[in-house]
Amino acid sequence: MARVTLEGVRKVYADSGFVAVHDLDLDVHDGEFVVLVGPSGCGKSTTLRMIAGLESISSGRLSIGGRYVNDLPPKDRDIAMVFQGYALYPHMTVFENMAFALTLRKQPRRDIEARVERAADILGLTSVLGRRPRQLSGGQRQRVAIGRAIVREPQVFLFDEPLSNLDAKLRVQMRTEIKRVHQKVKTTTVYVTHDQVEAMTLADRVVVMNGGRIEQIGTPNELYHHPKTRFVASFIGSPAMNLIPAKLEGNGSGLTIRLSDKLSFQVPESRAARYRGHTSKDLLFGLRPEHITETRGSENGVGQEFTITLDVVEPMGMETMVFFTVDGTEVCGRVEPTAAKASGEPMRLRANLDHMHLIDPASNAVL
Repeated sequence: MARVTLEGVRKVYADSGFVAVHDLDLDVHDGEFVVLVGPSGCGKSTTLRMIAGLESISSGRLSIGGRYVNDLPPKDRDIAMVFQGYALYPHMTVFENMAFALTLRKQPRRDIEARVERAADILGLTSVLGRRPRQLSGGQRQRVAIGRAIVREPQVFLFDEPLSNLDAKLRVQMRTEIKRVHQKVKTTTVYVTHDQVEAMTLADRVVVMNGGRIEQIGTPNELYHHPKTRFVASFIGSPAMNLIPAKLEGNGSGLTIRLSDKLSFQVPESRAARYRGHTSKDLLFGLRPEHITETRGSENGVGQEFTITLDVVEPMGMETMVFFTVDGTEVCGRVEPTAAKASGEPMRLRANLDHMHLIDPASNAVL
């Protein structure tokens, strides 16, 4: 059993009185891969360090595998941590680096060899076990750091932004490696990153943090399609969700969302009941770029068409990003490469309001 439970966990730095983590409640299930994500200073690394025992807990309760661990030192928590830096011993071979913790524990040599060879096979390191770190690529060094954690066979893996030192191509490759490793070893994992793409691709569940608090917990699809707050709606997704000041107006038996004097949309009937109590309020209208596209013959009746003048066009190969302005707010759409007009030209677009969101700017809650 390797469940990790945080109940009302709080971190206050006594010298300054700064509250880094506010009464956090989180339950990581046995074998689950949970990612803590958020901007710098949101408390995600502090939370991970409290789980690891590298930061003291000001108040609240932390348990690992059903055991209360608030006052246990890191070495007694049965966890293994992979840091941003590789922290490999330069004078040791890959085998010796991976075996180091087991050697200190005076494990039988045969057991050490079996564990290292198994981890090396999982990570594709078998052919480099005799090399030293300086002879490895950045991706290989990071895999050695992960392998060193795997051989310990801990209850919980903790990852603190392990890919941030790698270039873009290696980060993508290592994301796949880490996901493949978890599918094989099924160890409970808590992973910290500021990269929301990394979080979405790796996690069983994502914990979005902001200002030392949890904004929302959910699967990647839940967070992407059903955000509960303005912060989650704008943070999850690349490019970010378009958020446009708007006003909800009654229109006979229906509703209209007005974005400017010249642009308004009919609210889908399926959403009218949910929004009806918010007419005449100042709101934010949210729609992701992929739901603003060129008009397509096969989608007659899906979405509502409008014409705008393009400000910027960004070709990206498989798709083209188009940017335009609605009443002073920049808006992004995603269109087929062959459909995009040039900057400064008018273009007919279609907005699929079946995926719209309305946000109350006073509470920052998604309606």
